[in-house]
Amino acid sequence: MRLAVAATAPFGADVLERLAEKHDVVQLLTRADAPRGRGRKVGASPAKEAAERLGIPVTHELGELDADTVVVCAYGRLIPEAALARGMWLNVHPSLLPRWRGAAPVERALMAGDTETGVTIHETIKELDAGPIAAQEAFLIGPDDDAGDVYARSAEIAARLLDVVLAHPEFTLQPDEGATYAAKITAEDRVLDPTRPALELVNRVRALSPHIGAKLGDLIVWKARVGDDGSFQPVEVQPAGGKRIRDDAYLRGRR
Repeated sequence: MRLAVAATAPFGADVLERLAEKHDVVQLLTRADAPRGRGRKVGASPAKEAAERLGIPVTHELGELDADTVVVCAYGRLIPEAALARGMWLNVHPSLLPRWRGAAPVERALMAGDTETGVTIHETIKELDAGPIAAQEAFLIGPDDDAGDVYARSAEIAARLLDVVLAHPEFTLQPDEGATYAAKITAEDRVLDPTRPALELVNRVRALSPHIGAKLGDLIVWKARVGDDGSFQPVEVQPAGGKRIRDDAYLRGRR
């Protein structure tokens, strides 16, 4: 089997590295280099950086793929039907489909206060995250888990599920009943509204850490908790132009 991976984001990079440990990954399809980070310098995607470390050939052009099977994981673009017809395409989705179809399943699950999520391997089809399911595994979300924790656990499970699916692919139709949609994270999603319940704000912080960050005024909040009095209490913050520090250290510096 000639196996390729289509990935861009850190989650896709993690799955790529885990797959390469056991499978002959012949190619990575990833999005073109783009401005990244605070300095907005043009750089490679996390998946491309991983592929280059592993010596896996990289392409940015769908038409240059040369593989029997393609694993799609946090690639960030829809695959045209014409390409889907040329081989087996498997999508790695970090949720228990049909719940949280869409761009930000981990973030939306945490924002909603879900206590369980999982990983689904399904056939990639024209409709978004609606393809027949080949494998699925649930796991609990701990009360202190953030998006980074959930993505890391999801990558480990995804690689293990793919080992089985790649060897013996069998599919079951995915139901539409119970489907919810995980819309892309926007600038408005990052804003913490102090008038909202404390637990809701903490869940928002967990959902956006450690990769995006929630915003409270001019502060980015990376960690927070519900205080003994029921109030929202930032734990780790980052002032504009500064480094991440504990909230108590930040408050002392402002006195």
